[in-house]
Amino acid sequence: MIDIKFLRENPEVVKENIRKKFQDAKLPLVDEVIALDIENRNAQKEADELRANRNKISKEIGALMAQGKKEEAMAKKAEVAAGAKRLAELEKLEEQLQERVTTIMMTIPNIIDTSVPIGKDDSENVEVTKYGEPVVPEYEIPYHTEIMEKFDGIDLEAAGKVAGNGFYYLMGDIARLHSAVISYARDFMINRGFTYCIPPFMIRSNVVTGVMSFAEMDAMMYKIEGEDLYLIGTSEHSMIGKYIDTIIQEDKLPHTLTSYSPCFRKEKGAHGIEERGVYRIHQFEKQEMIVVCKPEDSMMWFDKLWQNTVDLFRSLDIPVRTLECCSGDLADLKVKSFDVEAWSPRQKKYFEVGSCSNLGDAQARRLKIRVNGEKGKYFAHTLNNTVVAPPRMLIAFLENNLQADGSVLIPEALQPYMGGQKALTPKK
Repeated sequence: MIDIKFLRENPEVVKENIRKKFQDAKLPLVDEVIALDIENRNAQKEADELRANRNKISKEIGALMAQGKKEEAMAKKAEVAAGAKRLAELEKLEEQLQERVTTIMMTIPNIIDTSVPIGKDDSENVEVTKYGEPVVPEYEIPYHTEIMEKFDGIDLEAAGKVAGNGFYYLMGDIARLHSAVISYARDFMINRGFTYCIPPFMIRSNVVTGVMSFAEMDAMMYKIEGEDLYLIGTSEHSMIGKYIDTIIQEDKLPHTLTSYSPCFRKEKGAHGIEERGVYRIHQFEKQEMIVVCKPEDSMMWFDKLWQNTVDLFRSLDIPVRTLECCSGDLADLKVKSFDVEAWSPRQKKYFEVGSCSNLGDAQARRLKIRVNGEKGKYFAHTLNNTVVAPPRMLIAFLENNLQADGSVLIPEALQPYMGGQKALTPKK
């Protein structure tokens, strides 16, 4: 959510930003919110005048009563009563106007960074850099569920009976590999100076609306019936929510946290054949990283965050690339975003395994996360990035480390988390 003062003083800048995001239907909202803001400020001014006048008259009533001028005092009381009625009307109007202004402001997209490429959708995202040499072996790479089945490592049929589509049982070596990746990612981030955290896996609605747009909320979140609670779609939500309505001392910044959690997502819409198995699912586990920092440091941290993910994947012998999201592919709260994509030798192309985002002060403004600095209080900047999400990471890992005989090599960095195993041998 952008600053109402910024919108008030720079309406054309806000409108141009909306055009860059190809959301022209939202253009009238800028003029609407300006008109509502003027009406609201006028109501506040009149209300303040009535309160000041009430205090003045109250003193006059006391003086008149002391002088025995009862009739004049009663007339003043009537004036106060009339003012009180109008004040009540104005306070109700202020509440209604402020609610409407806030609702609109939460749908107007954040101002994107000037470096963001302009494009309508993800087809116009821009490749930044490739890391590692993509290899396509001479032997066939089966679909990831077929690889897992050769290790007796997955049971989709049983999961379908228990929970429906979009769920899975991981078994044996594949389940252990899944846990090993999470543990390795945890230690990888701790070694880079991040504080490890396990957050709540449910959050209240005020946190949900603080960390994401209404459209994202509807597409992702599962609500707990009868409770003001939602299952998290990523631990970033509860990690940023940890700071709701807080004032952080400037000399304590940055806060750098890495968190483990299960994640729950509706994953609405139809998906292609390549998104079967464990690619797009309703439940998975994830290691995340977040940063709360000073505004002038946020772009530096943005570069550090996506580089962490690149380095982790390269340490496991997986080629990756970074892809910058164009303006039309940015969620409304984001200032800038990179996707990290892993190489799929089976598909002979890259696919998304993580996303790094700088949200400026949008989340902090919604959640009232402030910093107390030498020059006063200001809103912090927040950033988040996927360290690793094993379902997709497992796909990349298995495809890139699969050998001609069906075995899967375990990179040296992961071997301590796999009991010293150097390779997995198929059971079928």
